[in-house]
Amino acid sequence: MPTYQLTDDLYFPPVSEAEEDGLVAIGGDLSPERLMLAYHSGIFPWYNDDEPIMWYSPNPRFVLLPDKLYVSRSMRSVLRKEEFKVTYNEDFNGVINSCKKMQRIGQDGTWITDDMVEAYIRLHQLGYAQSVKVWKENELVGGMYGIHLGSVYCGESMFSTVSNASKVALIMFIQKFKEEGGQLYDCQAYTDHMASMGAELIDRNEFLEYLKSEK
Repeated sequence: MPTYQLTDDLYFPPVSEAEEDGLVAIGGDLSPERLMLAYHSGIFPWYNDDEPIMWYSPNPRFVLLPDKLYVSRSMRSVLRKEEFKVTYNEDFNGVINSCKKMQRIGQDGTWITDDMVEAYIRLHQLGYAQSVKVWKENELVGGMYGIHLGSVYCGESMFSTVSNASKVALIMFIQKFKEEGGQLYDCQAYTDHMASMGAELIDRNEFLEYLKSEK
């Protein structure tokens, strides 16, 4: 069955029709309206510069429930030392561009294209995309950004230039998110890093239930 080709209409096929790897559709654009429809539908864009826009909704879904956040003894020690300072929604452009430039093991280049940077900066200006910055001795050393959907936060990317900075970003954000009523942090796809922090795989339908109350 051919993958669904998007048109100018603001529409996505049901995620139940996704391919085995989670691919839902190809094409379309990165307008704020389409991106927010995608996130509210449990779909996110993921593609490289030389590819058309590809939209995914994997099953199972990799998520972190705030109550299950795991903070190791060594990380508790790092936090107690207060070597890092964390700020929120400060210089979103700097955070996303730092994520774009980050070299990652096993990846040739980045999936954060120039078009995606521009699109998510627009979402930040509209109040949907948020960022976290981590400082050490007044130097930016880590951070993350994602899409805020009320009690659901869709984590997009993080970066770190010194050991533990991205973990500090995640821990401090999740604790703040939980205090504000957050129920689920969407990691999208499995990574060992997030698994070590307490993330787990859940059925896509269970994930979609969290999103229903945010529409």
